[in-house]
Amino acid sequence: MTYTLPEELEDLRGQIRELALSKVAPRAAEIDREGKYPWDIQKLLAENELLGYAIPEEYGGSGASLLACCIVAEELARICATTSLIFVVQKLAAYPIVLAGSEETKKKYLPPLARGEWLASFCLTEREAGSDAGATKTTAKEVEGGYVLNGEKCFITNGGLAQVYSTFAVTDPEMGVKGISAFVVEKSFEGFSVGAIEDKMGLRGAQVSEIRFEECFVPKENMLGSRGEGFSIAMKTLDNSRPLVGAQALGIAQGALDVAVQWAKERKQFGSPIGKLQGIQFMLADMKTQVEAARQLVYRSATLCDMNHPEMSMFSAMAKLYASDTAMRVTTDAVQVLGGYGYMKNQPLERMMRDAKVTQIYEGTNQVQRVVIARRLLGKI
Repeated sequence: MTYTLPEELEDLRGQIRELALSKVAPRAAEIDREGKYPWDIQKLLAENELLGYAIPEEYGGSGASLLACCIVAEELARICATTSLIFVVQKLAAYPIVLAGSEETKKKYLPPLARGEWLASFCLTEREAGSDAGATKTTAKEVEGGYVLNGEKCFITNGGLAQVYSTFAVTDPEMGVKGISAFVVEKSFEGFSVGAIEDKMGLRGAQVSEIRFEECFVPKENMLGSRGEGFSIAMKTLDNSRPLVGAQALGIAQGALDVAVQWAKERKQFGSPIGKLQGIQFMLADMKTQVEAARQLVYRSATLCDMNHPEMSMFSAMAKLYASDTAMRVTTDAVQVLGGYGYMKNQPLERMMRDAKVTQIYEGTNQVQRVVIARRLLGKI
């Protein structure tokens, strides 16, 4: 299987790269410095029909493949990881609706999400249910006409900004993970509230918060899939979103490599460019090799997901694992290439290094990815 991209995807790459360089690059450092959600960039993505890129055409989106979405995420992250995250989270949070929503639910929620009029949020993580998503404690008690949710979520990207929350709660506690169900919760529902806004090391322009449910009534038609299918919906969603996180990490790594290569050509020490020093050459060679290996793995995992291949879960985990570890290594080495200048905020590398770290953590820590891979390899032993 080859991962040379067809012409239309290379054209897409060129279009997104031009958009990122012309419109996003002038804002990237400021977004990080201010630590505020960049509504102008959200509007830019919406105007370019990127927020509905993965939503099926019949609901107002572009119906793009996961591979195409990875290219978009990669090219945006090459310039600004926060901008890439706006794109990635909209796809992540809308996917449970695409995957398991009724026709009425899809018609209600997907078109405004595709137009970028609404933001979406994926509402799974809790204080005691991070890597162990099956330990979810938020409850959904059935009542006449629907369910009443009680509990608290944490580390929710777009928390407080999104209008629509793909939310996971326990309907049948005695059934373990088979007792978790999925719901579409609107910000306007009574009993929904926003808790603390987190102060983060990286991705400073993204808003991440606690979400609280206090006797929050959700109509029965807002259940996604059948009762008890929530954990399965969450895992299928993560299978399809981990390549996107891998693509985001890949873009960060590529952006850092770009900066380091240019610096090695221009920065002079001992009377000539530092790129002539073998120590620098070897660092750049290793960085390039790691980036290209990550790219092939990300693209392969996305392709397998598009095919609904039996190995997609394992390859999604491998892509996220390897690309995010690569992003951390490459950004760290790129800072080293620039020396003291790399440590300064007037260069983009310290921002890229901070942004890279979370790609090893969210969408399942890299330790969890190793568990997923090993279980697939070993089966039941």
